[in-house]
Amino acid sequence: MQNHINYVEFAAADLAQTERFFNHAFAWQFEHYGPDYIAFSNAGLEGGFYRSDLAASTANGSVLVVLYSSELELIKEKVLQAGGVISKEIFSFPGGRRFHFIEPSGNELAIWSDS
Repeated sequence: MQNHINYVEFAAADLAQTERFFNHAFAWQFEHYGPDYIAFSNAGLEGGFYRSDLAASTANGSVLVVLYSSELELIKEKVLQAGGVISKEIFSFPGGRRFHFIEPSGNELAIWSDS
């Protein structure tokens, strides 16, 4: 589709650890393109991770990628079990609830639910 977000890329200091995290927590699938890049699918939008010591966080003015789950407490436990760190506990906002987490390479994402 013209002019629609088509792909998203994240920096990742440890590609192997980041791949394990997203595969375990969210069942994302990965394809390797050399030692410095992995692409992901099965995430609603395809994307990738490139090797870098940088990380995305809202404190640094980064875009916040927000995932959806109908079972917020359950997915929070999966994030923790996979090695994620909760950076903002579950809170309510108009339209639902969400929490923020940091994945193993330091990128901040959020998950929301309308239930």
